[in-house]
Amino acid sequence: MRLVFIGPPGIGKGTYASMLSKKYGIPHISTGDIFREEIAKGTELGKKVKEYVEKGLLVPDDIVIEVVRRRLSQPDCRRGFILDGFPRTLRQAEELEKITTIDAAILFEAPLEVIIERVSGRLVCPKCGAVYHIKWRPPKTPGICDVCGSQLVRRKDDEPEVVRRRYELYLQTFTPIIEFYRRKGLLIEIDASREAEEVVADLEHILKQRGILK
Repeated sequence: MRLVFIGPPGIGKGTYASMLSKKYGIPHISTGDIFREEIAKGTELGKKVKEYVEKGLLVPDDIVIEVVRRRLSQPDCRRGFILDGFPRTLRQAEELEKITTIDAAILFEAPLEVIIERVSGRLVCPKCGAVYHIKWRPPKTPGICDVCGSQLVRRKDDEPEVVRRRYELYLQTFTPIIEFYRRKGLLIEIDASREAEEVVADLEHILKQRGILK
């Protein structure tokens, strides 16, 4: 199954993708992860991407499309893949069609207040990267990482006002992409305000009904 995951920041796309990826043995491809990896390695691509990221600019379509084209040509993508964070523009969606065939674009939706509660409750360990949630996955000792004992922090991006702004930006950016997939009959809309297990089970059921998941 070749899937595109769409949804606002904090909706849980990465969680759902990881669950399906483990269960069905297909790669979860996040362009953000690829870029972070390239920056950490100091590759030519990483240096280019870093320039844009440091200026707070979006990485140009040409670079992103080339990165995805290269990733999808690798052997582990033959049985399928989940794209998370791509396409981000209408041009990227159109170019993706030239690279491969998509079985479905999954749109995860939830009320803004649910997203804010999820995201603003998130705590991250700056040292080992472990992620917690005040309500759903609290650390054993409040504010302290279970893994390495460091002080947990809340990312600036996870502040409620920042989440609201990012949500507005998401609506502006993704509405044309959502309509693009809707017109093609590829859009599947999922209520993501529930527990992750329920969301994934619902998605699997729909994919089986459509004959995408055997």
